[in-house]
Amino acid sequence: MITIKTKEEIRIMREGGKILVGIMKTLEKKVKPGISTEELNRAAEALISLSSEALAKEDKIKCSFKGYQNYPACLCTSINQEIVHAVPSARTLKTGDIISLDLGIIYKGYHSDMAVTLAVGKVAPDTQRLIRITKKALKRGIKKVQPGNTFGDIGHTIQKYVESQGFNVVRDLCGHGIGQELHEDPQILNYGRKHTGEELKTGMVFCLEPMVTVGDFKIKKSEDGQGYETLDGSLSCHFEHTIAVTKNSYKILTA
Repeated sequence: MITIKTKEEIRIMREGGKILVGIMKTLEKKVKPGISTEELNRAAEALISLSSEALAKEDKIKCSFKGYQNYPACLCTSINQEIVHAVPSARTLKTGDIISLDLGIIYKGYHSDMAVTLAVGKVAPDTQRLIRITKKALKRGIKKVQPGNTFGDIGHTIQKYVESQGFNVVRDLCGHGIGQELHEDPQILNYGRKHTGEELKTGMVFCLEPMVTVGDFKIKKSEDGQGYETLDGSLSCHFEHTIAVTKNSYKILTA
């Protein structure tokens, strides 16, 4: 069942979203050749602790991902062909890599979730284009968020744009509702047909997260049992925002 959030709940999630954005912006500055993904994870945990210091005890921030379905870290760090949920490790970033940073926090009992993909040093022009197109795909999907439209409208818009640019959208992973639970109804596909699926209503809050591949959209489980990567080893890119449906349009809670 899709839950409808009150204005107060959305206000809380917007506050949490602002905190999350601040943490993510600091993490982005740390992405450079030679840093390990575990160092990035430790930085994420430290920033969450630092952000909590100024808050009341009952408002302390927590990681959304750590311990969720046995995930062992706070930050997801997916490199190159890895799509989502790759576990931080001693692996270091190299010039020419791309990395998706995916982070969620709990603030006052509500989750916020966002992801960005970053170039590590100088990357090939085609790789930079993949990042740019995926980011634009998310923006185009967000613009379809308004009461009366459907989740099929969002998926269709993302798919049509991505495929028009020569890339593919992952079919077996999707966006999701969010609130007091990290993953709530509905599941939001990044492909589909217009005017199909559940109708968007004021008060819905969910995460849109296009995952785009250079090659085929088929995926496989990573060796660590947590992450997913492209079956053909091609590059993958991922962006995500938490979005609320407003009376006439939308509000990006992680802007």
